[in-house]
Amino acid sequence: QVQLTESGGGLVQAGGSLRLSCAASGRTFSNYVMGWFRQAPGKEREFVATISRTGRTTHYADSVKGRFTISRDNARNTVALQMNSLKPEDTAEYYCAGGTTYSSGEKSNEYDYWGQGTQVTVSS
Repeated sequence: QVQLTESGGGLVQAGGSLRLSCAASGRTFSNYVMGWFRQAPGKEREFVATISRTGRTTHYADSVKGRFTISRDNARNTVALQMNSLKPEDTAEYYCAGGTTYSSGEKSNEYDYWGQGTQVTVSS
């Protein structure tokens, strides 16, 4: 079992930055691919970014590429999402997820463990 806890959400103006963090406890963190997803009101949960077990490989949704950066620290059991140049359309609940997938990591059903979410609101 892995417990994931997100933090760092909040209200920011368009063009601003936020850094989300996810702390993991339980089983060996480095065994898991980690991802960030988001869900806006009335919309389906969507992929944001994923990072491989070692941190060497990352993938991003086209909508955030060049603005968001995912990183992980296996020694501290944490994964972060640095979000720059935020837009109002980035407003959503953001979720950290962990899984043992060997696929792309871009689908929510590849992940076994989820955090409770942290709200990000970007005002125009």
